[in-house]
Amino acid sequence: MASIKIECVAKENCKIGESPVWDAKENSLLYVDITGRKVCKWSSLTQQVQAIPVDAPVSSVALRKSGDYVITLGTRFAALKWKDQLVTTIAHVDKDKPNNRFNDGKVDPAGRYFAGTMAEEIRPAVLERHQGSLYTLLADHSVVKHFDRVDISNGLDWSLDHKTFFYIDSLSYSVDAFDYDLQTGKIGNRRSMYKLEKEESIPDGMCIDTEGKLWVACYDGGRVIRLDPETGKRLQTVKLPVDKTTSCCFGGKDYSEMYVTSASEGMDKDWLSRQPQAGGVFKITGLGVKGIPPYPFAG
Repeated sequence: MASIKIECVAKENCKIGESPVWDAKENSLLYVDITGRKVCKWSSLTQQVQAIPVDAPVSSVALRKSGDYVITLGTRFAALKWKDQLVTTIAHVDKDKPNNRFNDGKVDPAGRYFAGTMAEEIRPAVLERHQGSLYTLLADHSVVKHFDRVDISNGLDWSLDHKTFFYIDSLSYSVDAFDYDLQTGKIGNRRSMYKLEKEESIPDGMCIDTEGKLWVACYDGGRVIRLDPETGKRLQTVKLPVDKTTSCCFGGKDYSEMYVTSASEGMDKDWLSRQPQAGGVFKITGLGVKGIPPYPFAG
Protein backbone atom coordinates (compact mmCIF):
# COMPACT_ATOMS: atom_id res chain seq x y z
CA MET A 1 0.00 0.00 0.00
CA ALA A 2 1.22 3.52 -0.80
CA SER A 3 2.43 5.46 2.19
CA ILE A 4 -0.12 7.92 3.53
CA LYS A 5 0.89 11.57 3.64
CA ILE A 6 -0.99 14.26 5.58
CA GLU A 7 -0.38 17.97 5.10
CA CYS A 8 -2.16 21.09 6.29
CA VAL A 9 -3.06 23.02 3.11
CA ALA A 10 -5.31 25.79 4.44
CA LYS A 11 -3.70 27.10 7.59
CA GLU A 12 -6.26 29.80 8.44
CA ASN A 13 -7.59 28.44 11.70
CA CYS A 14 -11.34 28.02 11.37
CA LYS A 15 -13.47 28.10 14.50
CA ILE A 16 -15.53 25.21 13.09
CA GLY A 17 -14.38 24.19 9.61
CA GLU A 18 -16.98 21.99 7.91
CA SER A 19 -18.58 20.71 4.70
CA PRO A 20 -15.62 20.31 2.33
CA VAL A 21 -16.72 20.02 -1.33
CA TRP A 22 -14.47 19.74 -4.38
CA ASP A 23 -15.25 22.17 -7.22
CA ALA A 24 -13.55 20.62 -10.25
CA LYS A 25 -14.27 23.65 -12.50
CA GLU A 26 -12.27 25.85 -10.13
CA ASN A 27 -9.68 23.25 -9.05
CA SER A 28 -10.69 24.34 -5.59
CA LEU A 29 -11.97 23.07 -2.28
CA LEU A 30 -15.01 24.82 -0.86
CA TYR A 31 -15.73 24.65 2.86
CA VAL A 32 -17.35 26.72 5.59
CA ASP A 33 -16.39 28.09 9.00
CA ILE A 34 -19.69 27.73 10.85
CA THR A 35 -19.29 30.11 13.78
CA GLY A 36 -16.63 32.12 11.95
CA ARG A 37 -19.52 32.89 9.56
CA LYS A 38 -17.67 32.56 6.29
CA VAL A 39 -17.64 30.46 3.14
CA CYS A 40 -14.10 29.63 2.04
CA LYS A 41 -12.49 28.50 -1.19
CA TRP A 42 -8.96 27.05 -1.24
CA SER A 43 -7.34 27.00 -4.68
CA SER A 44 -5.15 23.98 -5.40
CA LEU A 45 -3.41 26.08 -8.06
CA THR A 46 -2.48 29.15 -5.99
CA GLN A 47 -2.69 27.50 -2.52
CA GLN A 48 -4.59 30.61 -1.43
CA VAL A 49 -7.87 30.85 0.49
CA GLN A 50 -10.61 33.32 -0.44
CA ALA A 51 -13.42 33.86 2.06
CA ILE A 52 -16.84 35.46 1.87
CA PRO A 53 -18.32 36.69 5.17
CA VAL A 54 -22.02 35.97 5.82
CA ASP A 55 -24.51 37.22 8.40
CA ALA A 56 -25.28 33.98 10.29
CA PRO A 57 -23.66 30.64 11.11
CA VAL A 58 -23.05 28.92 7.74
CA SER A 59 -22.93 25.15 8.02
CA SER A 60 -22.73 23.60 4.55
CA VAL A 61 -22.04 24.51 0.94
CA ALA A 62 -22.92 22.66 -2.27
CA LEU A 63 -22.44 23.09 -6.01
CA ARG A 64 -25.36 24.31 -8.10
CA LYS A 65 -26.19 23.04 -11.59
CA SER A 66 -26.86 26.57 -12.87
CA GLY A 67 -23.49 27.74 -11.53
CA ASP A 68 -22.29 29.14 -8.21
CA TYR A 69 -23.37 27.58 -4.93
CA VAL A 70 -26.10 26.89 -2.39
CA ILE A 71 -25.51 27.11 1.37
CA THR A 72 -27.27 26.48 4.65
CA LEU A 73 -27.21 29.69 6.65
CA GLY A 74 -28.81 29.98 10.07
CA THR A 75 -32.13 28.20 9.47
CA ARG A 76 -32.24 29.13 5.78
CA PHE A 77 -31.38 27.44 2.53
CA ALA A 78 -29.72 30.19 0.45
CA ALA A 79 -28.02 30.83 -2.89
CA LEU A 80 -24.49 32.27 -2.98
CA LYS A 81 -23.15 34.19 -5.99
CA TRP A 82 -19.41 34.04 -5.42
CA LYS A 83 -18.17 36.92 -7.58
CA ASP A 84 -20.86 39.31 -6.33
CA GLN A 85 -20.59 37.99 -2.75
CA LEU A 86 -24.38 37.96 -2.87
CA VAL A 87 -26.54 35.72 -0.66
CA THR A 88 -30.28 35.30 -1.32
CA THR A 89 -32.68 33.22 0.77
CA ILE A 90 -34.38 30.27 -0.96
CA ALA A 91 -36.36 28.77 1.94
CA HIS A 92 -36.69 29.04 5.71
CA VAL A 93 -37.16 26.17 8.24
CA ASP A 94 -37.58 25.83 12.02
CA LYS A 95 -39.15 29.28 12.22
CA ASP A 96 -40.65 28.33 15.59
CA LYS A 97 -37.16 27.55 16.98
CA PRO A 98 -35.12 30.77 17.12
CA ASN A 99 -32.28 28.94 18.89
CA ASN A 100 -31.80 26.44 16.03
CA ARG A 101 -29.39 26.43 13.09
CA PHE A 102 -28.63 24.16 10.19
CA ASN A 103 -25.67 21.82 10.43
CA ASP A 104 -24.28 19.49 7.76
CA GLY A 105 -25.82 19.23 4.29
CA LYS A 106 -25.21 17.42 0.98
CA VAL A 107 -26.86 17.00 -2.42
CA ASP A 108 -28.25 13.59 -3.42
CA PRO A 109 -27.70 11.94 -6.84
CA ALA A 110 -30.96 13.47 -8.15
CA GLY A 111 -29.96 17.02 -7.20
CA ARG A 112 -31.93 17.41 -3.96
CA TYR A 113 -30.19 19.28 -1.11
CA PHE A 114 -30.46 17.36 2.18
CA ALA A 115 -29.59 19.22 5.40
CA GLY A 116 -30.50 18.94 9.05
CA THR A 117 -30.79 21.29 12.01
CA MET A 118 -29.78 21.36 15.67
CA ALA A 119 -29.99 23.68 18.66
CA GLU A 120 -27.14 26.19 19.08
CA GLU A 121 -24.39 24.71 21.22
CA ILE A 122 -23.69 26.02 24.72
CA ARG A 123 -20.20 24.64 24.19
CA PRO A 124 -18.98 22.04 21.67
CA ALA A 125 -21.38 19.04 21.60
CA VAL A 126 -23.37 20.43 24.57
CA LEU A 127 -26.85 21.64 23.59
CA GLU A 128 -30.57 21.27 24.14
CA ARG A 129 -31.43 17.78 22.94
CA HIS A 130 -33.93 16.64 20.27
CA GLN A 131 -34.45 20.11 18.73
CA GLY A 132 -33.30 19.31 15.17
CA SER A 133 -34.93 17.91 12.03
CA LEU A 134 -33.78 16.55 8.68
CA TYR A 135 -34.96 18.44 5.59
CA THR A 136 -34.64 18.31 1.81
CA LEU A 137 -34.68 21.34 -0.48
CA LEU A 138 -36.15 20.28 -3.83
CA ALA A 139 -35.34 21.75 -7.25
CA ASP A 140 -38.61 23.76 -7.20
CA HIS A 141 -37.43 25.33 -3.89
CA SER A 142 -40.07 23.53 -1.81
CA VAL A 143 -38.91 21.83 1.39
CA VAL A 144 -39.68 18.34 2.70
CA LYS A 145 -39.24 17.43 6.37
CA HIS A 146 -38.24 13.79 6.96
CA PHE A 147 -38.18 13.51 10.75
CA ASP A 148 -37.49 15.52 13.90
CA ARG A 149 -36.08 14.94 17.44
CA VAL A 150 -32.54 15.09 16.07
CA ASP A 151 -29.68 16.10 18.40
CA ILE A 152 -26.86 17.11 16.03
CA SER A 153 -27.77 16.46 12.40
CA ASN A 154 -24.53 15.56 10.71
CA GLY A 155 -22.82 13.48 7.99
CA LEU A 156 -24.81 12.21 5.03
CA ASP A 157 -24.15 10.33 1.80
CA TRP A 158 -25.65 7.76 -0.56
CA SER A 159 -24.56 4.28 -1.61
CA LEU A 160 -23.15 3.91 -5.12
CA ASP A 161 -26.36 2.18 -6.31
CA HIS A 162 -28.37 5.05 -4.74
CA LYS A 163 -30.53 2.58 -2.80
CA THR A 164 -29.20 3.44 0.65
CA PHE A 165 -28.96 6.77 2.47
CA PHE A 166 -26.36 7.03 5.23
CA TYR A 167 -26.85 9.52 8.05
CA ILE A 168 -25.27 10.55 11.34
CA ASP A 169 -27.01 12.09 14.35
CA SER A 170 -23.79 12.71 16.28
CA LEU A 171 -24.94 12.13 19.85
CA SER A 172 -26.30 8.68 18.94
CA TYR A 173 -22.63 7.71 18.29
CA SER A 174 -23.97 5.72 15.34
CA VAL A 175 -23.74 5.74 11.56
CA ASP A 176 -27.24 4.87 10.36
CA ALA A 177 -28.56 3.50 7.07
CA PHE A 178 -31.99 4.03 5.46
CA ASP A 179 -33.62 2.52 2.41
CA TYR A 180 -33.58 5.22 -0.27
CA ASP A 181 -35.91 5.84 -3.20
CA LEU A 182 -34.07 7.98 -5.72
CA GLN A 183 -37.25 8.71 -7.71
CA THR A 184 -39.12 10.23 -4.76
CA GLY A 185 -36.32 11.11 -2.35
CA LYS A 186 -38.11 9.19 0.40
CA ILE A 187 -36.22 7.42 3.19
CA GLY A 188 -37.30 4.59 5.49
CA ASN A 189 -36.32 1.50 7.47
CA ARG A 190 -33.68 3.19 9.65
CA ARG A 191 -31.04 0.94 11.22
CA SER A 192 -27.64 1.38 12.85
CA MET A 193 -24.79 0.36 10.56
CA TYR A 194 -21.84 1.12 12.89
CA LYS A 195 -21.50 2.18 16.54
CA LEU A 196 -18.39 4.21 17.33
CA GLU A 197 -15.76 2.93 19.76
CA LYS A 198 -14.98 5.10 22.79
CA GLU A 199 -11.65 6.36 21.41
CA GLU A 200 -13.30 7.27 18.09
CA SER A 201 -15.45 9.74 20.04
CA ILE A 202 -18.19 11.60 18.10
CA PRO A 203 -19.13 10.82 14.47
CA ASP A 204 -19.27 13.99 12.35
CA GLY A 205 -19.10 14.46 8.56
CA MET A 206 -18.69 11.61 6.09
CA CYS A 207 -18.18 10.70 2.44
CA ILE A 208 -18.14 7.59 0.25
CA ASP A 209 -15.38 6.17 -1.97
CA THR A 210 -15.59 4.38 -5.33
CA GLU A 211 -15.51 1.01 -3.55
CA GLY A 212 -18.70 1.92 -1.69
CA LYS A 213 -16.96 2.29 1.67
CA LEU A 214 -17.73 5.19 4.02
CA TRP A 215 -15.20 7.57 5.54
CA VAL A 216 -16.29 9.24 8.78
CA ALA A 217 -14.52 12.12 10.50
CA CYS A 218 -14.43 11.63 14.28
CA TYR A 219 -14.86 14.86 16.22
CA ASP A 220 -12.62 14.86 19.33
CA GLY A 221 -11.24 11.56 17.96
CA GLY A 222 -8.57 13.15 15.72
CA ARG A 223 -9.11 10.66 12.92
CA VAL A 224 -11.10 9.53 9.93
CA ILE A 225 -12.28 5.93 9.86
CA ARG A 226 -13.19 3.80 6.85
CA LEU A 227 -16.25 1.61 7.28
CA ASP A 228 -17.75 -1.23 5.26
CA PRO A 229 -21.53 -0.66 5.17
CA GLU A 230 -22.11 -4.30 4.15
CA THR A 231 -20.44 -5.83 7.20
CA GLY A 232 -20.58 -2.90 9.63
CA LYS A 233 -16.83 -3.35 10.22
CA ARG A 234 -14.14 -0.69 10.50
CA LEU A 235 -11.50 -1.27 7.82
CA GLN A 236 -9.01 1.53 8.43
CA THR A 237 -8.13 4.40 10.78
CA VAL A 238 -6.16 7.46 9.67
CA LYS A 239 -5.03 9.70 12.54
CA LEU A 240 -4.61 13.44 12.07
CA PRO A 241 -2.47 15.93 14.02
CA VAL A 242 -5.60 17.65 15.42
CA ASP A 243 -8.34 16.31 17.71
CA LYS A 244 -11.37 18.13 16.31
CA THR A 245 -11.66 16.57 12.85
CA THR A 246 -15.09 17.53 11.49
CA SER A 247 -15.67 16.31 7.92
CA CYS A 248 -14.06 14.83 4.83
CA CYS A 249 -14.41 14.65 1.06
CA PHE A 250 -12.42 13.45 -1.92
CA GLY A 251 -11.01 15.89 -4.45
CA GLY A 252 -8.10 16.69 -6.71
CA LYS A 253 -7.82 15.91 -10.43
CA ASP A 254 -8.88 12.28 -10.11
CA TYR A 255 -10.56 12.46 -6.68
CA SER A 256 -7.71 10.50 -5.12
CA GLU A 257 -6.95 13.14 -2.48
CA MET A 258 -8.94 13.33 0.73
CA TYR A 259 -9.60 16.71 2.33
CA VAL A 260 -10.42 16.90 6.03
CA THR A 261 -11.73 19.98 7.84
CA SER A 262 -11.20 20.66 11.54
CA ALA A 263 -12.24 22.98 14.36
CA SER A 264 -10.47 25.05 17.01
CA GLU A 265 -13.51 26.25 18.95
CA GLY A 266 -13.62 25.15 22.58
CA MET A 267 -9.83 24.65 22.81
CA ASP A 268 -7.88 26.55 25.46
CA LYS A 269 -4.45 28.16 24.91
CA ASP A 270 -2.56 25.14 26.19
CA TRP A 271 -4.46 22.76 23.87
CA LEU A 272 -3.99 25.12 20.90
CA SER A 273 -0.27 25.42 21.60
CA ARG A 274 -0.04 21.61 21.34
CA GLN A 275 -2.14 21.59 18.15
CA PRO A 276 -1.33 24.80 16.26
CA GLN A 277 -2.97 23.45 13.09
CA ALA A 278 -6.40 23.07 14.77
CA GLY A 279 -9.02 24.61 12.50
CA GLY A 280 -6.90 23.97 9.41
CA VAL A 281 -7.80 21.93 6.34
CA PHE A 282 -5.75 18.80 5.69
CA LYS A 283 -4.96 16.94 2.49
CA ILE A 284 -4.38 13.19 2.72
CA THR A 285 -2.68 11.41 -0.17
CA GLY A 286 -1.69 7.77 -0.63
CA LEU A 287 -4.95 6.26 0.63
CA GLY A 288 -5.12 4.06 -2.46
CA VAL A 289 -8.81 4.78 -3.04
CA LYS A 290 -10.73 7.48 -4.89
CA GLY A 291 -13.94 9.32 -4.26
CA ILE A 292 -16.77 10.39 -6.53
CA PRO A 293 -17.54 13.95 -7.69
CA PRO A 294 -20.14 15.82 -5.63
CA TYR A 295 -23.66 16.13 -7.06
CA PRO A 296 -24.89 19.66 -7.86
CA PHE A 297 -28.19 21.05 -6.59
CA ALA A 298 -30.71 20.91 -9.44
CA GLY A 299 -32.68 24.05 -8.54
